[in-house]
Amino acid sequence: MTTVPTVLVLDAEPPPRLGRLTGRARIVRTDAAHLAERLPTADVLLVWDFTSTAVREAWPGPGPRPGWVHTASAGVDHLMCPELAASPTVVTNARGVFDQPVAEYVAALVLAVAKDLPRTLEQQRERVWRHRESRRVAGTRACVVGSGPIGRAIVRVLKALGVTTALVGRVPRTGVYGPADLDRLISRADWVIAAAPLTEATYRMFDAHRFDVMQPSAFFVNVGRGQLVDEEALARALTRRWIAGAALDVFAAEPLPADSPLWELPGLIVSPHMSGDTVGWRDELGRQFVALYERWAAGRPLVNVVDKTRGYVPGH
Repeated sequence: MTTVPTVLVLDAEPPPRLGRLTGRARIVRTDAAHLAERLPTADVLLVWDFTSTAVREAWPGPGPRPGWVHTASAGVDHLMCPELAASPTVVTNARGVFDQPVAEYVAALVLAVAKDLPRTLEQQRERVWRHRESRRVAGTRACVVGSGPIGRAIVRVLKALGVTTALVGRVPRTGVYGPADLDRLISRADWVIAAAPLTEATYRMFDAHRFDVMQPSAFFVNVGRGQLVDEEALARALTRRWIAGAALDVFAAEPLPADSPLWELPGLIVSPHMSGDTVGWRDELGRQFVALYERWAAGRPLVNVVDKTRGYVPGH
C-alpha cells in the first residue's frame, strides 16, 4: 500500500479548501501551539495563517523537517529564520494572487486623495454644500518602490491613469532604477508608493530623512510591509506637514492597537491590511496551492520558489 504524503496546515479561519487532494494527500491541521510537535511528521507545510510567526519559532526544534513549505502570502518575513534559510527545504509563496488587487487599491487611494473624496463624504454627513476644485491625476509623478510583480502591476495601473512612473528595485536594470536613485526620485514624486519585500536592506527605509526629502505636496502609500516605515518618523512628518498625507495598509504591529496614535494622525488613511484581499481571494490561494502540490507530487520543478537569503522570489 502506497503511503500518501502528509500536508500539515498551519490553520486559520476559514480553512483552505483542499478537496481536490482527497486520496492524494493526508491533510493534518494544526494551530501554532502544536506546530513544533507535528512538524517532524510532515512532508509539506502549508502556512495558511500567514500572520503567524509560529514557523519561525518552531522550526529550530528537533526532528526532521518538511521538504517544502508554502505560505499563502507574498511576503515570507513572518516565517524565515536562520535554520530554515540554511536548510534544504524549498519555500514558495503566493506570488501572482495579489498583484492586480493591490494595484487597484493603490489607484483607488490616488484617485480618492486627488479628488478629495474623504472630505466630500465628510461634508455629505454634515450636510454641507461647499464647492471645491480637485486635482488632475494625469500628468502627476509616482515613485513605486519594489520592482516585483505587485510593484510592476501598480506601475501598469497608474500609467493607465496618465501618471508618469518610476520603478525602484534592488538593482538597476532596464526600466528599473536602483537604490542610489531613490532620494532623487521621491524628491520629485507626487505619489510615493512602498511595495517592497521586508529584508535587512528595506527595514525602515522610509525614515525621517526620506520623508524630509519628499515634497510638501507628496502623498505616501505603504502596501508592502509595516516595518518598511519608521512610524514615528511618519507621524512627525504628517504632524509637521512635511508631506501632505499618507495611507497605510500595513503596520509594524497588526492588528493596529486601538490606543495607537496613528489612528488620529492628520492626513493619514488607515486600512486593515486588506489591499490585496478581494472577493474569492482565499479560494484562489487554495487553488494555487493545489496546483503547486500537483507539480510537487509529479516531481516537476516548483514555481514561486523564494530565494531564502534574499527573502523573495528572484527574477524581478
